[in-house]
Amino acid sequence: MTSGVGGLLIRRQKRATLEIMADLNLLPHIARQYRASLAMLGQAIDLCPESLWLSSHYTNRFWHIAYHAVFYTHFYLHTDEASFRPWVKHKPDSNFLGRRPWAPEEPPKIHSPYTKAEVLEYQELCRAEVEAKVPELNLSAPSGFHWLPFNKAELQFYNIRHLQHHTGQLADRLRTVANVGVGWVRPD
Repeated sequence: MTSGVGGLLIRRQKRATLEIMADLNLLPHIARQYRASLAMLGQAIDLCPESLWLSSHYTNRFWHIAYHAVFYTHFYLHTDEASFRPWVKHKPDSNFLGRRPWAPEEPPKIHSPYTKAEVLEYQELCRAEVEAKVPELNLSAPSGFHWLPFNKAELQFYNIRHLQHHTGQLADRLRTVANVGVGWVRPD
Protein backbone atom coordinates (compact mmCIF):
# COMPACT_ATOMS: atom_id res chain seq x y z
CA MET A 1 0.00 0.00 0.00
CA THR A 2 1.39 3.37 -0.96
CA SER A 3 1.07 6.12 1.61
CA GLY A 4 1.83 9.82 1.92
CA VAL A 5 1.72 12.38 -0.87
CA GLY A 6 2.85 9.82 -3.49
CA GLY A 7 0.06 7.46 -2.51
CA LEU A 8 -2.51 10.23 -2.64
CA LEU A 9 -1.36 11.20 -6.14
CA ILE A 10 -1.56 7.60 -7.33
CA ARG A 11 -5.07 7.21 -5.92
CA ARG A 12 -6.18 10.47 -7.58
CA GLN A 13 -4.64 9.34 -10.88
CA LYS A 14 -6.44 5.98 -10.69
CA ARG A 15 -9.73 7.73 -9.90
CA ALA A 16 -9.22 10.12 -12.83
CA THR A 17 -8.46 7.16 -15.13
CA LEU A 18 -11.65 5.40 -14.05
CA GLU A 19 -13.65 8.58 -14.65
CA ILE A 20 -12.19 8.87 -18.16
CA MET A 21 -13.05 5.22 -18.81
CA ALA A 22 -16.61 5.85 -17.65
CA ASP A 23 -16.84 8.82 -20.00
CA LEU A 24 -15.71 6.65 -22.91
CA ASN A 25 -18.65 4.28 -22.36
CA LEU A 26 -16.86 1.09 -23.30
CA LEU A 27 -19.95 -1.08 -22.78
CA PRO A 28 -21.26 -0.95 -26.38
CA HIS A 29 -17.76 -1.78 -27.66
CA ILE A 30 -17.43 -4.71 -25.27
CA ALA A 31 -20.83 -6.06 -26.37
CA ARG A 32 -19.80 -5.76 -30.04
CA GLN A 33 -16.62 -7.74 -29.40
CA TYR A 34 -18.58 -10.45 -27.58
CA ARG A 35 -21.05 -10.67 -30.48
CA ALA A 36 -18.28 -10.91 -33.07
CA SER A 37 -16.38 -13.53 -31.05
CA LEU A 38 -19.50 -15.62 -30.48
CA ALA A 39 -20.34 -15.36 -34.20
CA MET A 40 -16.87 -16.68 -35.10
CA LEU A 41 -17.34 -19.60 -32.70
CA GLY A 42 -20.76 -20.21 -34.25
CA GLN A 43 -19.15 -20.34 -37.70
CA ALA A 44 -16.59 -22.89 -36.50
CA ILE A 45 -19.37 -25.04 -35.06
CA ASP A 46 -21.51 -24.77 -38.22
CA LEU A 47 -18.59 -25.63 -40.49
CA CYS A 48 -17.38 -28.60 -38.47
CA PRO A 49 -17.96 -31.97 -40.18
CA GLU A 50 -19.73 -34.46 -37.91
CA SER A 51 -16.72 -36.80 -38.04
CA LEU A 52 -14.47 -34.04 -36.64
CA TRP A 53 -17.10 -32.91 -34.10
CA LEU A 54 -16.90 -36.32 -32.43
CA SER A 55 -13.32 -37.33 -33.34
CA SER A 56 -11.36 -38.91 -30.50
CA HIS A 57 -8.02 -38.23 -32.23
CA TYR A 58 -7.54 -35.24 -29.94
CA THR A 59 -7.20 -34.90 -26.19
CA ASN A 60 -10.22 -32.58 -26.25
CA ARG A 61 -12.87 -33.23 -28.85
CA PHE A 62 -14.19 -30.40 -30.99
CA TRP A 63 -17.62 -30.44 -29.30
CA HIS A 64 -15.97 -30.31 -25.87
CA ILE A 65 -13.84 -27.26 -26.64
CA ALA A 66 -16.84 -25.48 -28.18
CA TYR A 67 -18.99 -26.23 -25.15
CA HIS A 68 -16.22 -25.18 -22.74
CA ALA A 69 -15.82 -21.85 -24.56
CA VAL A 70 -19.55 -21.07 -24.42
CA PHE A 71 -19.90 -22.25 -20.81
CA TYR A 72 -17.16 -19.98 -19.47
CA THR A 73 -18.29 -17.03 -21.57
CA HIS A 74 -21.71 -17.47 -19.98
CA PHE A 75 -20.21 -18.02 -16.52
CA TYR A 76 -18.07 -14.87 -16.46
CA LEU A 77 -20.92 -12.70 -17.74
CA HIS A 78 -22.49 -13.11 -14.31
CA THR A 79 -21.95 -10.89 -11.29
CA ASP A 80 -20.24 -13.68 -9.38
CA GLU A 81 -20.18 -17.46 -8.97
CA ALA A 82 -23.22 -17.46 -6.66
CA SER A 83 -25.42 -15.70 -9.24
CA PHE A 84 -24.55 -18.13 -12.03
CA ARG A 85 -27.21 -20.61 -13.12
CA PRO A 86 -25.95 -23.18 -15.62
CA TRP A 87 -27.74 -23.76 -18.89
CA VAL A 88 -30.69 -26.13 -18.40
CA LYS A 89 -28.99 -28.80 -20.55
CA HIS A 90 -25.65 -28.59 -18.71
CA LYS A 91 -24.13 -31.95 -17.83
CA PRO A 92 -21.88 -32.00 -14.73
CA ASP A 93 -18.15 -31.69 -15.47
CA SER A 94 -18.69 -31.13 -19.21
CA ASN A 95 -17.26 -27.62 -18.85
CA PHE A 96 -13.82 -28.93 -17.81
CA LEU A 97 -11.19 -29.65 -20.44
CA GLY A 98 -8.83 -31.10 -17.86
CA ARG A 99 -8.76 -31.97 -14.23
CA ARG A 100 -10.91 -29.97 -11.85
CA PRO A 101 -8.92 -27.58 -9.59
CA TRP A 102 -10.46 -28.89 -6.36
CA ALA A 103 -10.01 -32.59 -7.28
CA PRO A 104 -6.91 -32.85 -9.48
CA GLU A 105 -6.49 -36.56 -8.72
CA GLU A 106 -9.95 -37.37 -10.14
CA PRO A 107 -10.54 -36.98 -13.86
CA PRO A 108 -13.87 -35.34 -14.67
CA LYS A 109 -16.63 -37.66 -15.84
CA ILE A 110 -17.54 -36.55 -19.32
CA HIS A 111 -20.99 -37.64 -20.37
CA SER A 112 -22.34 -38.06 -23.87
CA PRO A 113 -21.32 -35.32 -26.30
CA TYR A 114 -23.46 -32.33 -27.06
CA THR A 115 -24.74 -32.05 -30.61
CA LYS A 116 -23.85 -29.09 -32.79
CA ALA A 117 -27.46 -27.91 -32.52
CA GLU A 118 -27.28 -28.00 -28.71
CA VAL A 119 -24.03 -26.01 -28.53
CA LEU A 120 -25.40 -23.49 -31.03
CA GLU A 121 -28.56 -23.19 -28.90
CA TYR A 122 -26.38 -22.50 -25.85
CA GLN A 123 -24.31 -20.02 -27.85
CA GLU A 124 -27.52 -18.12 -28.69
CA LEU A 125 -28.51 -18.05 -25.02
CA CYS A 126 -25.05 -16.67 -24.25
CA ARG A 127 -25.46 -14.01 -26.94
CA ALA A 128 -28.75 -12.97 -25.32
CA GLU A 129 -26.96 -12.80 -21.97
CA VAL A 130 -24.40 -10.42 -23.52
CA GLU A 131 -27.23 -8.15 -24.63
CA ALA A 132 -28.85 -8.23 -21.18
CA LYS A 133 -25.82 -8.07 -18.90
CA VAL A 134 -23.09 -6.03 -20.59
CA PRO A 135 -25.06 -2.73 -20.67
CA GLU A 136 -25.54 -3.02 -16.89
CA LEU A 137 -21.87 -3.66 -16.00
CA ASN A 138 -20.01 -1.48 -13.54
CA LEU A 139 -16.55 -1.78 -15.07
CA SER A 140 -14.75 -0.47 -11.99
CA ALA A 141 -16.36 -3.06 -9.66
CA PRO A 142 -14.29 -6.08 -8.59
CA SER A 143 -14.43 -9.08 -10.97
CA GLY A 144 -16.73 -10.95 -8.58
CA PHE A 145 -14.56 -14.08 -8.80
CA HIS A 146 -12.01 -14.39 -6.00
CA TRP A 147 -9.50 -16.22 -8.23
CA LEU A 148 -9.51 -13.29 -10.70
CA PRO A 149 -8.08 -10.33 -8.76
CA PHE A 150 -9.03 -7.53 -11.13
CA ASN A 151 -12.04 -5.38 -12.00
CA LYS A 152 -15.05 -6.05 -14.26
CA ALA A 153 -13.43 -4.16 -17.15
CA GLU A 154 -10.47 -6.51 -17.21
CA LEU A 155 -12.79 -9.48 -16.68
CA GLN A 156 -14.49 -8.66 -20.00
CA PHE A 157 -11.15 -8.62 -21.82
CA TYR A 158 -10.18 -11.87 -20.07
CA ASN A 159 -13.49 -13.50 -21.03
CA ILE A 160 -13.37 -12.42 -24.69
CA ARG A 161 -9.70 -13.48 -24.90
CA HIS A 162 -10.62 -16.93 -23.54
CA LEU A 163 -13.46 -17.26 -26.05
CA GLN A 164 -11.19 -16.26 -28.93
CA HIS A 165 -8.40 -18.59 -27.74
CA HIS A 166 -10.67 -21.60 -28.07
CA THR A 167 -12.30 -20.34 -31.26
CA GLY A 168 -8.78 -20.08 -32.71
CA GLN A 169 -8.04 -23.67 -31.67
CA LEU A 170 -11.18 -24.87 -33.42
CA ALA A 171 -10.54 -22.75 -36.52
CA ASP A 172 -7.04 -24.18 -36.78
CA ARG A 173 -8.35 -27.73 -36.38
CA LEU A 174 -10.94 -27.11 -39.11
CA ARG A 175 -8.31 -25.71 -41.48
CA THR A 176 -5.84 -28.52 -40.78
CA VAL A 177 -8.25 -31.45 -40.92
CA ALA A 178 -11.00 -30.35 -43.30
CA ASN A 179 -9.35 -27.45 -45.19
CA VAL A 180 -12.23 -25.23 -44.09
CA GLY A 181 -11.65 -21.64 -43.03
CA VAL A 182 -13.50 -19.64 -40.41
CA GLY A 183 -14.00 -16.09 -41.65
CA TRP A 184 -13.17 -13.01 -39.64
CA VAL A 185 -16.31 -11.41 -38.23
CA ARG A 186 -16.28 -7.64 -38.01
CA PRO A 187 -18.10 -6.21 -35.02
CA ASP A 188 -21.58 -4.98 -35.95
